[in-house]
Amino acid sequence: MGDLYEAVDALLSRPADVLPPPEVRARLRKASGLTQVEVAEAFGVHRMAFLRWENGQSEPRRRHRDAYLRLLRGWAEKYPEEAVGFELAEAG
Repeated sequence: MGDLYEAVDALLSRPADVLPPPEVRARLRKASGLTQVEVAEAFGVHRMAFLRWENGQSEPRRRHRDAYLRLLRGWAEKYPEEAVGFELAEAG
């Protein structure tokens, strides 16, 4: 039974990968001075795909999601006044 509890504890200790609300995503990008096109190009996706991520209409796939979350967390640390509504304590 100890192994099961250890496995559960390991899952609970993993950082959450919850994206911030769409309005926070857009504020952070704008604070960075980057356009949707620039970010989309960095991710290798079309601007419309990025637009859907940013406005919450769709979710990036795992590889892009992890990188997008990393970018958002980096911006949130750099621009904390724009990160209201984004729980940085979840960062890994």
